[in-house]
Order: sequence, then C-alpha cells, then structure tokens
Amino acid sequence: MAAAFAQRGGGGVSLCLASASAVKALSVAAFTLVWIHSIEKVEWQEDWRITPQGLELVQARVKGSGAGMEPAPEARLVNGWLQWQPKRAAMPEVVLGNSGAAGEWRLCVSGKCRTLSDMFGYPIGVTTMRVCKDP
Repeated sequence: MAAAFAQRGGGGVSLCLASASAVKALSVAAFTLVWIHSIEKVEWQEDWRITPQGLELVQARVKGSGAGMEPAPEARLVNGWLQWQPKRAAMPEVVLGNSGAAGEWRLCVSGKCRTLSDMFGYPIGVTTMRVCKDP
C-alpha cells in the first residue's frame, strides 16, 4: 500500500460517507480506497485527499490490467503495481456501488483498513463519499 495518511481533528473539512440509512463523518485529511475488480479479481487502490474544493484523486494503483481497468498511458510499474497520477479536478462526491461480486470497498487511514460494512455496522449497498464540515 502507498503512503499512510494521518487522521486529523478539528476545523476544516472531513469525509462523509452516506449509506441509505446513515451518515458517518471521518475527521481525516486523506485516505486510500481499496477494492477487488469484479471480473479480473485484481486489487485496485486509490489515494484521495480531502480539500475544500472536493475529493481529489491523488494516485491510482492496480496489480494488473483487463476488462474496464486499463491503467493510464503514463502508468509505471513500481513494486508490482502499475501506478499513475490521474489528472482530474476535485469532485464534490463519489458514488460507490456494491455488486457483491468481488467483496467490499475498504477505506484505509494510517495503514489500517476497514470495510464500509464494518464501519457502518451492517451490510452496505451504495455509499456516497463527499466532503463535509467536521462534526
């Protein structure tokens, strides 16, 4: 996994995760989103930063390529991972689906990863990530 990101508290912005029945606010400056591709069964990782402008995708990594998961042309092989820095504007929100075909989304902070279902305490379907004010 790439660099660990530290939690922070107080002031500024944080990450809100919204499921169909609850919202969780995490006071973090950045996080890594991890999942297994449903067809290729290959791990994918993305490093995100939380900014006042939205969620900024900083770096993406994948263990291989295949159906619908081609790395960017500038991707380089580093320690067994194809990695690159996506060029896109910060997004106000990111919607995460759950097909059930390849396990769950995992959110990692400071090297510790948890599934979204574990974080909410019940099985999760669609989850929306967005920037929110610190609680």
